[in-house]
Amino acid sequence: MKKENCFFLGKIVKKYSFKGELLVKLDTDEPELYKDMESVFVEVRRNLVPFFIESSQLHKSELLRIKFEDVDTEEDADALIKSELYLPLEFLPKLDDDKFYFHEIIGFKVEDKNYGHVGIIKSVNDSTAQSLFEIDRNGVEILIPMNDEFISKVDKANQTIFVNTPEGLIDLYLED
Repeated sequence: MKKENCFFLGKIVKKYSFKGELLVKLDTDEPELYKDMESVFVEVRRNLVPFFIESSQLHKSELLRIKFEDVDTEEDADALIKSELYLPLEFLPKLDDDKFYFHEIIGFKVEDKNYGHVGIIKSVNDSTAQSLFEIDRNGVEILIPMNDEFISKVDKANQTIFVNTPEGLIDLYLED
């Protein structure tokens, strides 16, 4: 399994018991969706390795207490601390039409109510306080905040996101 065919589920943060149990910090708003998994991919030395789950349960709401098959000692568990967990993209829950996962919208067109065609989404920058659409317009990068007030419609069928940005925002990027 390749990383680009998966989504980041969380990270192993610490041991839970001396029997190899681990605590995983999940990267989700709905941790309960992931409490009954049969297996998961763990990144070990830059490779995704399948691990089968013996048992798991939610721990203090945002952590998943997990016991992998064949991880039975503290030493086994220590070797996995700070490892990242992944699941195949098809395991992502389906979203309503007006919601999307970041990986889904790469390549979508962006149309602004006042400006018209803005460009094509090449990526999403979620390392800032507010996530940003990174849009390519003929080699010029335009950043638009992913703000619910700016996004007026998501048309998945036609791979287009309609926005209504403040006047002058797009022009800032196009002036020489």
